[in-house]
This record gives sequence, structure tokens and C-alpha cells, in this order.
Amino acid sequence: MNRITEQPLDLEALLRETANDASGALVVFSGTVRDHHEGKGVSGMRYTAYEPLAEKVLLELEQETIAKFPIHTCRIVHRVGNLAVGEDSVLIVVRSAHRGDGFDAARYAIDTLKERLPVWKQDFYTDGSESYQDGTPLPGSQAADNSEKG
Repeated sequence: MNRITEQPLDLEALLRETANDASGALVVFSGTVRDHHEGKGVSGMRYTAYEPLAEKVLLELEQETIAKFPIHTCRIVHRVGNLAVGEDSVLIVVRSAHRGDGFDAARYAIDTLKERLPVWKQDFYTDGSESYQDGTPLPGSQAADNSEKG
């Protein structure tokens, strides 16, 4: 399964792919499109990405999470394209011997993903307007350099 896809995310396939008899804990994080953002009603969202770089970032993040925490598996998939309210935009599956390690690893993976992944989110509001959500500038970008100068 690709890490970046236009297809609806398939949790069951991800669970089969990551099955591991040595794991006593399974942690799943699902990010879904919510019906509001900053006080406005949301009717849907569009995710766009530079897919080759996004695939690389997710693979590196999976490997980094496995190296940083005592876990067996970390698998991340992110959807791009138009999504409706309630649809999954990201799935993270972590398998570990113990639940605490799994929860810590999953939190690290989603928090780090939000800082590093080159994915852009465009909200479509119920009033007919739309806007891109503010994100974290990519390291080395002019925006990142300016924010560091404060």
C-alpha cells in the first residue's frame, strides 16, 4: 500500500499488512475531516502534496519512530484529493509489546508528521468560501528562516 493515495484509506488492509504475533499492543490513530475549523462550518477539504517527497518523508518518519521507541511496527498512510466530512485523511498503525510505548510512538508520529509532511490542506466552508490552512514551514524555506528570526 502506498503511503500517499487518492483512494479511501483501508484500515483493515493496514492491519493485515502490519500483523505481528510478538505485539501485545495495537494503537491506531485516525485523523478525520471535521465539520468545523476556527469557528466556521466545513463542508469538505482538499489535500494536495508533492507525492515523491511526501512518500519519502513518511517512510523516514516510520523508520525514525521505530528507532526512537521500543515498537515493532509503525505504518503511516495519508490521503490526498477531495475528502468529505468524516472521511479519514491519515491513518497511523503502531504495534508494540506494551501499550505505553505504542501510544507514545503514535503521538510522536502524528505530531512529527504535522511538522514535516509536505501536504497542504484547503478547507471548503459551508458559507461557500474556502481557504488554505496555515501549516508549518518546511525547514530551509524562506518562511521557516523568517519565523526563526522572530
